[in-house]
Amino acid sequence: MPGFAEERFAPLRKVFEDSVASGAEVGAAVCVTIDGETVVDLWGGHADAAATRPWERDTILNVYSVTKTMAALTALLLADRGELDIAAPVARYWPEFAANGKDAITVAHVLSHSSGLSGWAEPITVTDLYDWDKVTALLAAQAPFWEPGTASGYHVVTQGFLIGEVVRRITGRTLGTVFRQEIAEPLGADFHIGLPAEHDARVAELIPGSTDTMPFADPTELQRNAALPKLEVADTRTRAFRGAEIPAGNGTGNARSAATVLAVLANGGEAAGRRLLSEAGARRALEVQVEGRDLILEMPVRFGLGFAVNGGMMPNPNTIYWGGMGGSIVIADLDARLTFAYTPNKMATTIADTRGFTLLMAAWEAAGHL
Repeated sequence: MPGFAEERFAPLRKVFEDSVASGAEVGAAVCVTIDGETVVDLWGGHADAAATRPWERDTILNVYSVTKTMAALTALLLADRGELDIAAPVARYWPEFAANGKDAITVAHVLSHSSGLSGWAEPITVTDLYDWDKVTALLAAQAPFWEPGTASGYHVVTQGFLIGEVVRRITGRTLGTVFRQEIAEPLGADFHIGLPAEHDARVAELIPGSTDTMPFADPTELQRNAALPKLEVADTRTRAFRGAEIPAGNGTGNARSAATVLAVLANGGEAAGRRLLSEAGARRALEVQVEGRDLILEMPVRFGLGFAVNGGMMPNPNTIYWGGMGGSIVIADLDARLTFAYTPNKMATTIADTRGFTLLMAAWEAAGHL
């Protein structure tokens, strides 16, 4: 199996090797850092369904909603520098956003999926997602679907545009550009929000599991709306999709790059020898804004600033996490100063997929936290 794992993580290596060998994976990567140092960096299998392209060290893939964690970190970075007040109304930075009763919606509401803007009121297409000005103008004009701050309702696609427009208004740069210049490049992290064409040959092919992005037998109108426009796996293979900035769902990277970036939060604001945030700024991700049954996901979630916060199921209380459709997972454990990332190309066929969770448990156990 390519890559390496410290000896104490040999059980994790075996779990990963067995998963690839059994066919549970086509191709995947897993990475663990502790105190900002990489202790596991494994990859294996193939980058395509036909098994003609081996998964290489620099293979990358679309990780869907794991992208949200990178967008959130970008906002936390600006907040730590004093350029963004997370408690302030979005309209302070984006005046048009105050329309239709949204003048009191704060940046914190957006980061915690509680702004009431879980989807677009107007019908839009996948192609519209490539038109930043159009989709952000529509969000600025519409009314919230519920009273902001009273409940979370997972902002499947909208969150990245909402955060991104605030970032653009403050910095004059797109979110993908700020992330690249201020986070990814300083850390040497191969993660992109808006992928340049020269990297296309390295992108693994996502292999569909279920075609249903909302796995509910009888979805509510709010759930149906949040899942639109419906992205097909075929869309992710296009240059238009890869090159666009959809900061809630089209980030391209791998386990190593995701774990490296989130080590900034797990390691008190510092990673790869670079301090990007103060320790207090990094810990802001833990600040729970809303908790309870999410209106879209239909499950209890505690949302902090851009991340879900441990509600008691994980060994250390100060743990934040999120995942992407198909199975990618990222964890930042601020108590253990540990990050974990898992990025498969064979997409999960059920919400109960355990591949990443099994690897995560092995990582925590090897690190002495189970």
